[in-house]
Amino acid sequence: MINITEVLETNKMIEEENLDVRTITLGISLLDCIDSDLEILKKNIYEKITTMAKDLVSTGKSIEAQYGIPIVNKRISVTPIALVGGPACKTPDDYVEIAKVLDKAAHTVGVNFLGGFSALVSKGMTKSDELLMRAIPKALAETERVCSSVNVGSTKTGIDMDAVRLMGEIVKETAEMTKENDSLGCAKLVIFCNAPDDNPFMAGAFHGVTEGDAVINVGVSGPGVVKKALSQVRGENFEVLCETIKKTAFKITRVGQLVAQEASRRMGIPFGIIDLSLAPTPAIGDSVAEILEEIGLEHAGAPGTTAALALLNDQVKKGGVMASSYVGGLSGAFIPVSEDQGMIDAVQAGALTLEKLEAMTCVCSVGLDMIAIPGDTKATTISGIIADEMAIGMVNQKTTAVRLIPVIGKGVGEMVEFGGLLGYAPIMPVNNFSCDAFVGRTGRIPAPIHSFKN
Repeated sequence: MINITEVLETNKMIEEENLDVRTITLGISLLDCIDSDLEILKKNIYEKITTMAKDLVSTGKSIEAQYGIPIVNKRISVTPIALVGGPACKTPDDYVEIAKVLDKAAHTVGVNFLGGFSALVSKGMTKSDELLMRAIPKALAETERVCSSVNVGSTKTGIDMDAVRLMGEIVKETAEMTKENDSLGCAKLVIFCNAPDDNPFMAGAFHGVTEGDAVINVGVSGPGVVKKALSQVRGENFEVLCETIKKTAFKITRVGQLVAQEASRRMGIPFGIIDLSLAPTPAIGDSVAEILEEIGLEHAGAPGTTAALALLNDQVKKGGVMASSYVGGLSGAFIPVSEDQGMIDAVQAGALTLEKLEAMTCVCSVGLDMIAIPGDTKATTISGIIADEMAIGMVNQKTTAVRLIPVIGKGVGEMVEFGGLLGYAPIMPVNNFSCDAFVGRTGRIPAPIHSFKN
């Protein structure tokens, strides 16, 4: 049982070290909204979301007020829309209509993002999947709060390279259609391998088909808290270092557990999982890169970075899993470039490259995240980068993701400002040697031998 003493212990973390609950995400199944008539489907979706989520924002605010715990975002995830829209949607524009309804519902209930404009195509694409994928650029250009994701690979099924090739084109088209806002649409689009069904973090959240009708998932944060704790044991051995991270992760996760239980009780919706990821923000002192520096690196990207990140990720999981009955989602450490001031500084210092970030994704929670690249990068090059990252996830039996932003009209060294939690980023160079012939092959990359566990 969580008591108020545990909450009071976190006051300093909240006031001085940027501790927050990053998001309460309400997952909503839309499977019972399915209809062959598009207008009826849209009406069903709007009514289901606005009914189920009507108290989400007010509940979050009341918990904030009672316990003094900042809850930065209140969000919604829904069943992958490619599974919901199939009977009614005959063109990409039909799916765009659904995206607009999702956006209207998000505005109505007051959430900042709604995830689930998604397709799951790790082994192949249905007609519905492909229509939704082709609708993504226009959908993200014409909505404000809708987020999109596509799962193109898994350890059990391999990588659908037809989907990878198409998503390279979709990323580029999304960039073009939102170029007036520095290609911001791409910041709301994630390509996954091994996507989890219960991820509360945007832009990759969706309500998986294994979930119930509705569920409360909570994502905690706290890089600043971990950094502060590590500064107290500077120069100590690895055992002390690891114990400090574990204990701190435990305390952070207990805060999330309290919020999740309270939100579940007040809304009468089952508690799902706590995602105990260290999710940075552009705020000073709220950086995963600065934790790596506190561990002993001059900059993120220096030799030893991958080892330090592996250590951090593992100890966060070990500490957090003891603090909650249900840990899920991604859970670990995020390394988004634009959302982490320390990562931005490392790129500008020349310490951190795209290739080093790719190596780091082998041991962290996500993948190549919020990375701005030149706007003239070819679609096939983007597909090649996606394929590399999917292979890391597939072979290592972990979730990996790509959120690249080819900023139209900008080149290496220029800066791009996304605003808010999305931050700003320098445009990073990309290896432009051709992979056209590789990406041009059709079919899928088979699952690795260790996937056969039955």
